Amino acid sequence: MGYLYETHLHTCEASACGKVHGEDYISYMMAKGYSGMIVTDHFFNGNTCVPEDLPWKERIEIYASGYERALKAAEGKDFLVMFGVEINFNKDEYLLYGIDKDWLIANECIMDMTRHELLDAIHKAGGIMIQAHPFRERDYLSDIKLAPTACDGVEVYNAANKPNMNALGYEYTVDLGLPMTAGSDIHFFHDNDMGGMLFEEKLSSVNDYASAVKNGKGIPVRLGSDGTITPVSEIKEQTVSTDLPTLPVIYPEGK
Repeated sequence: MGYLYETHLHTCEASACGKVHGEDYISYMMAKGYSGMIVTDHFFNGNTCVPEDLPWKERIEIYASGYERALKAAEGKDFLVMFGVEINFNKDEYLLYGIDKDWLIANECIMDMTRHELLDAIHKAGGIMIQAHPFRERDYLSDIKLAPTACDGVEVYNAANKPNMNALGYEYTVDLGLPMTAGSDIHFFHDNDMGGMLFEEKLSSVNDYASAVKNGKGIPVRLGSDGTITPVSEIKEQTVSTDLPTLPVIYPEGK
Protein backbone atom coordinates (compact mmCIF):
# COMPACT_ATOMS: atom_id res chain seq x y z
CA MET A 1 0.00 0.00 0.00
CA GLY A 2 2.86 2.41 0.68
CA TYR A 3 3.00 5.41 3.01
CA LEU A 4 0.47 8.23 2.85
CA TYR A 5 1.30 11.80 3.92
CA GLU A 6 -0.94 14.81 4.39
CA THR A 7 0.76 17.81 2.75
CA HIS A 8 -1.61 20.71 3.46
CA LEU A 9 -2.96 21.18 7.00
CA HIS A 10 -3.93 24.12 9.21
CA THR A 11 -3.99 24.47 12.99
CA CYS A 12 -5.85 27.01 15.11
CA GLU A 13 -2.55 28.11 16.66
CA ALA A 14 -1.57 30.14 13.58
CA SER A 15 -4.35 29.99 10.98
CA ALA A 16 -7.41 32.15 11.62
CA CYS A 17 -9.49 29.57 9.73
CA GLY A 18 -8.05 26.61 11.65
CA LYS A 19 -10.35 24.85 14.12
CA VAL A 20 -8.06 22.14 15.53
CA HIS A 21 -5.07 22.32 17.88
CA GLY A 22 -1.91 20.79 16.48
CA GLU A 23 -1.75 17.96 19.00
CA ASP A 24 -5.34 16.90 18.35
CA TYR A 25 -4.61 15.97 14.74
CA ILE A 26 -2.33 13.03 15.58
CA SER A 27 -4.80 10.31 16.53
CA TYR A 28 -7.27 11.56 13.91
CA MET A 29 -4.76 11.40 11.05
CA MET A 30 -3.39 8.05 12.18
CA ALA A 31 -6.91 6.61 12.25
CA LYS A 32 -7.35 7.82 8.68
CA GLY A 33 -4.29 5.82 7.63
CA TYR A 34 -1.72 8.59 7.26
CA SER A 35 1.93 7.94 8.06
CA GLY A 36 2.60 11.60 8.67
CA MET A 37 1.54 15.17 7.98
CA ILE A 38 2.99 18.55 7.09
CA VAL A 39 1.63 21.51 9.05
CA THR A 40 1.26 24.41 6.58
CA ASP A 41 -0.34 27.25 8.50
CA HIS A 42 -1.15 30.54 6.81
CA PHE A 43 1.79 32.93 7.05
CA PHE A 44 1.57 36.58 8.09
CA ASN A 45 0.51 37.81 4.65
CA GLY A 46 -2.39 35.33 4.62
CA ASN A 47 -5.24 34.32 6.91
CA THR A 48 -3.13 34.30 10.04
CA CYS A 49 -4.19 34.72 13.66
CA VAL A 50 -0.70 35.68 14.84
CA PRO A 51 -0.70 39.25 16.27
CA GLU A 52 0.99 41.85 14.08
CA ASP A 53 2.26 44.06 16.89
CA LEU A 54 4.88 41.67 18.28
CA PRO A 55 8.59 41.42 17.47
CA TRP A 56 9.34 39.15 14.50
CA LYS A 57 10.88 36.34 16.55
CA GLU A 58 7.89 36.20 18.90
CA ARG A 59 5.54 36.07 15.93
CA ILE A 60 7.47 33.15 14.44
CA GLU A 61 7.41 31.32 17.78
CA ILE A 62 3.61 31.61 17.83
CA TYR A 63 3.41 30.69 14.15
CA ALA A 64 5.36 27.47 14.68
CA SER A 65 3.51 26.49 17.87
CA GLY A 66 0.83 24.45 16.10
CA TYR A 67 3.52 22.35 14.44
CA GLU A 68 5.49 22.04 17.67
CA ARG A 69 2.44 20.95 19.66
CA ALA A 70 1.70 18.31 17.04
CA LEU A 71 5.34 17.20 17.03
CA LYS A 72 5.34 16.73 20.79
CA ALA A 73 2.05 14.82 20.71
CA ALA A 74 3.51 12.42 18.12
CA GLU A 75 6.51 11.48 20.28
CA GLY A 76 6.73 7.72 20.65
CA LYS A 77 4.22 7.12 17.85
CA ASP A 78 4.90 5.85 14.35
CA PHE A 79 3.78 9.13 12.82
CA LEU A 80 5.95 11.83 11.23
CA VAL A 81 5.10 15.50 11.84
CA MET A 82 6.77 17.94 9.45
CA PHE A 83 6.93 21.73 9.13
CA GLY A 84 5.75 23.74 6.15
CA VAL A 85 4.37 27.17 5.30
CA GLU A 86 1.49 28.48 3.20
CA ILE A 87 2.39 31.95 2.00
CA ASN A 88 0.19 34.44 0.17
CA PHE A 89 1.10 37.07 -2.41
CA ASN A 90 -1.98 38.64 -3.98
CA LYS A 91 -4.45 35.92 -3.03
CA ASP A 92 -2.34 33.35 -4.88
CA GLU A 93 -0.79 30.99 -2.34
CA TYR A 94 2.25 28.73 -2.24
CA LEU A 95 3.29 25.83 -0.05
CA LEU A 96 6.90 25.98 1.16
CA TYR A 97 8.66 22.77 2.16
CA GLY A 98 12.23 22.36 3.40
CA ILE A 99 12.60 25.40 5.64
CA ASP A 100 12.17 25.55 9.43
CA LYS A 101 11.44 27.96 12.26
CA ASP A 102 15.05 29.10 12.54
CA TRP A 103 15.12 29.92 8.83
CA LEU A 104 11.99 32.04 9.20
CA ILE A 105 13.44 33.86 12.22
CA ALA A 106 16.54 34.70 10.18
CA ASN A 107 14.62 35.80 7.08
CA GLU A 108 12.18 38.55 7.98
CA CYS A 109 12.96 39.87 4.49
CA ILE A 110 10.61 37.29 2.95
CA MET A 111 7.73 39.68 3.60
CA ASP A 112 9.16 42.00 0.92
CA MET A 113 10.14 39.34 -1.63
CA THR A 114 8.55 38.80 -5.00
CA ARG A 115 7.46 35.30 -6.00
CA HIS A 116 10.68 34.67 -7.90
CA GLU A 117 12.86 36.09 -5.14
CA LEU A 118 11.19 33.79 -2.64
CA LEU A 119 11.64 30.82 -4.97
CA ASP A 120 15.37 31.56 -5.16
CA ALA A 121 15.61 31.90 -1.37
CA ILE A 122 13.77 28.61 -0.82
CA HIS A 123 16.05 26.87 -3.31
CA LYS A 124 19.14 28.18 -1.50
CA ALA A 125 17.71 26.68 1.70
CA GLY A 126 17.26 23.34 -0.08
CA GLY A 127 13.48 23.50 -0.23
CA ILE A 128 10.71 23.67 -2.80
CA MET A 129 7.79 26.00 -3.53
CA ILE A 130 4.46 24.57 -4.75
CA GLN A 131 1.56 26.66 -6.02
CA ALA A 132 -1.49 25.69 -3.99
CA HIS A 133 -4.97 25.21 -5.49
CA PRO A 134 -4.19 27.36 -8.56
CA PHE A 135 -7.69 27.40 -10.10
CA ARG A 136 -9.57 27.93 -6.86
CA GLU A 137 -12.62 30.15 -7.11
CA ARG A 138 -14.17 31.76 -4.04
CA ASP A 139 -16.34 34.80 -3.39
CA TYR A 140 -13.30 36.66 -2.00
CA LEU A 141 -11.29 36.13 -5.21
CA SER A 142 -11.52 38.41 -8.25
CA ASP A 143 -9.12 36.50 -10.49
CA ILE A 144 -6.87 33.44 -10.85
CA LYS A 145 -3.14 34.12 -10.74
CA LEU A 146 -0.77 31.55 -12.26
CA ALA A 147 3.01 31.73 -11.85
CA PRO A 148 4.49 28.74 -13.72
CA THR A 149 8.07 30.02 -13.49
CA ALA A 150 7.81 30.88 -9.78
CA CYS A 151 7.16 27.40 -8.46
CA ASP A 152 8.63 23.89 -8.46
CA GLY A 153 5.28 22.18 -8.89
CA VAL A 154 1.54 22.49 -8.49
CA GLU A 155 -1.04 21.14 -6.07
CA VAL A 156 -3.35 19.42 -8.57
CA TYR A 157 -5.70 17.80 -6.07
CA ASN A 158 -7.01 19.87 -3.18
CA ALA A 159 -9.80 18.12 -1.29
CA ALA A 160 -11.43 21.47 -0.49
CA ASN A 161 -11.84 22.30 -4.18
CA LYS A 162 -14.62 21.37 -6.56
CA PRO A 163 -13.59 18.71 -9.10
CA ASN A 164 -13.44 21.04 -12.12
CA MET A 165 -11.10 23.42 -10.29
CA ASN A 166 -8.77 20.52 -9.60
CA ALA A 167 -9.11 19.24 -13.17
CA LEU A 168 -8.10 22.63 -14.57
CA GLY A 169 -5.04 22.55 -12.32
CA TYR A 170 -4.21 19.01 -13.41
CA GLU A 171 -4.39 19.86 -17.12
CA TYR A 172 -2.35 23.03 -16.54
CA THR A 173 0.38 21.09 -14.73
CA VAL A 174 0.49 18.35 -17.38
CA ASP A 175 1.11 21.06 -19.99
CA LEU A 176 3.88 22.56 -17.86
CA GLY A 177 5.50 19.20 -17.15
CA LEU A 178 5.96 20.12 -13.48
CA PRO A 179 5.70 17.82 -10.44
CA MET A 180 2.22 17.35 -8.99
CA THR A 181 1.12 17.21 -5.36
CA ALA A 182 -2.14 16.57 -3.52
CA GLY A 183 -3.43 17.48 -0.08
CA SER A 184 -6.55 17.88 2.00
CA ASP A 185 -6.19 21.56 2.94
CA ILE A 186 -7.75 20.41 6.19
CA HIS A 187 -8.89 22.91 8.84
CA PHE A 188 -11.15 20.72 11.01
CA PHE A 189 -12.17 17.11 11.57
CA HIS A 190 -14.55 15.69 8.97
CA ASP A 191 -15.46 12.47 7.17
CA ASN A 192 -15.24 13.81 3.61
CA ASP A 193 -12.70 12.87 0.97
CA MET A 194 -9.12 13.88 1.75
CA GLY A 195 -5.87 13.98 -0.20
CA GLY A 196 -2.19 13.32 0.14
CA MET A 197 1.01 11.97 -1.37
CA LEU A 198 1.68 8.24 -1.45
CA PHE A 199 5.28 6.95 -1.35
CA GLU A 200 6.74 3.48 -1.65
CA GLU A 201 9.21 4.18 1.13
CA LYS A 202 8.73 5.89 4.48
CA LEU A 203 9.87 9.51 4.73
CA SER A 204 12.17 10.63 7.53
CA SER A 205 11.89 14.42 7.22
CA VAL A 206 10.35 17.27 5.27
CA ASN A 207 13.62 17.45 3.35
CA ASP A 208 12.95 13.89 2.20
CA TYR A 209 9.56 15.05 1.01
CA ALA A 210 10.92 18.09 -0.82
CA SER A 211 13.61 16.04 -2.53
CA ALA A 212 11.16 13.32 -3.54
CA VAL A 213 8.67 15.74 -5.06
CA LYS A 214 11.42 17.64 -6.88
CA ASN A 215 12.54 14.34 -8.42
CA GLY A 216 9.04 13.35 -9.49
CA LYS A 217 8.52 10.71 -6.81
CA GLY A 218 5.30 10.20 -4.90
CA ILE A 219 1.77 9.74 -6.21
CA PRO A 220 -0.93 12.38 -5.69
CA VAL A 221 -3.94 10.50 -4.33
CA ARG A 222 -7.46 10.93 -3.05
CA LEU A 223 -8.35 9.26 0.23
CA GLY A 224 -12.04 8.45 -0.05
CA SER A 225 -14.42 8.75 2.86
CA ASP A 226 -14.63 4.94 2.72
CA GLY A 227 -10.86 4.63 3.19
CA THR A 228 -10.01 3.78 -0.42
CA ILE A 229 -6.86 5.36 -1.87
CA THR A 230 -7.04 6.26 -5.56
CA PRO A 231 -4.34 7.94 -7.69
CA VAL A 232 -5.66 11.28 -8.86
CA SER A 233 -4.58 10.40 -12.41
CA GLU A 234 -7.25 7.67 -12.42
CA ILE A 235 -10.15 9.97 -11.45
CA LYS A 236 -11.69 11.47 -14.58
CA GLU A 237 -13.65 14.24 -12.86
CA GLN A 238 -10.45 15.43 -11.13
CA THR A 239 -8.28 15.40 -14.27
CA VAL A 240 -10.52 16.29 -17.23
CA SER A 241 -12.14 19.72 -17.04
CA THR A 242 -15.72 20.23 -18.15
CA ASP A 243 -15.84 24.04 -17.88
CA LEU A 244 -13.54 26.99 -18.28
CA PRO A 245 -12.70 29.16 -15.25
CA THR A 246 -15.31 31.81 -14.53
CA LEU A 247 -12.68 34.23 -13.19
CA PRO A 248 -10.07 35.93 -15.39
CA VAL A 249 -6.66 34.22 -15.47
CA ILE A 250 -3.63 36.44 -14.87
CA TYR A 251 0.07 35.62 -15.18
CA PRO A 252 1.99 37.96 -12.80
CA GLU A 253 5.38 37.05 -14.26
CA GLY A 254 8.49 38.78 -12.98
CA LYS A 255 6.85 39.85 -9.72
